[in-house]
Amino acid sequence: MTKDRLKKMLANVAAGSVSVEEAFERLRALPYETVAGAHVDHHRGIRQGVPEVIFGEGKTAEQIVTIARSMRKAGTGVLITRLSDEKMRALRKRLRGSQAHPKARCLVVRDGAPEILGKGTVLVVTAGTSDIPVAEEAAVTAEFLGNRIDRLFDVGVAGIHRLLLQEERLRGARVIVVAAGMEGALASVVGGLTDKPVIAVPTSVGYGAAFGGVAALLGMLNSCSPTVAVVNIDNGFGAGVLASVINRL
Repeated sequence: MTKDRLKKMLANVAAGSVSVEEAFERLRALPYETVAGAHVDHHRGIRQGVPEVIFGEGKTAEQIVTIARSMRKAGTGVLITRLSDEKMRALRKRLRGSQAHPKARCLVVRDGAPEILGKGTVLVVTAGTSDIPVAEEAAVTAEFLGNRIDRLFDVGVAGIHRLLLQEERLRGARVIVVAAGMEGALASVVGGLTDKPVIAVPTSVGYGAAFGGVAALLGMLNSCSPTVAVVNIDNGFGAGVLASVINRL
């Protein structure tokens, strides 16, 4: 259930084209439905403007299929994140019309292209190619939520000229997501080059003293650029959602 679907249904009830009983049956699953041991939050898209998303890790393919079918029956598109190759192959066989995004480890099930709801472009930037999986999770998430996406990969501080030559794309974006590992310096640099909000995603890329992304996380949290906000390590999904919410304002 989405805001637009709910408004349309209520309008149809008022016009007499949908009966009160039929509307009640459609609404009775709100605010949630219990399937496969999960409480599927069909009301979230109305309450938060962002529908529930299925986190694939820790769930069996059977559980994911049951939850996804419940969401599709309720009329919403489905985004499934953090999928292994094996689980993705199994789901594609059982979820009709699914679209795989292997780099992002995501699967999308929906009818047609998403409606564009964002006011501008979300630019997704990476320091290196090793950061692309996390960046792609952010990009696929933001695109799923109705945003135009631009990608600018492998422009880290070790070759800063690569970024400086892309000033027009930085200025043209409405929101910027920066995924970087190692010391995480790229987010501060981008923040210093643009007046747009920058969502920094520390990745777990790096050698021993990177501590699985903790060094990048601390570096981003200590950014001297006041336009930089930080999500958790490898949380491309969270960055994509936040970028989408900002882009609608």
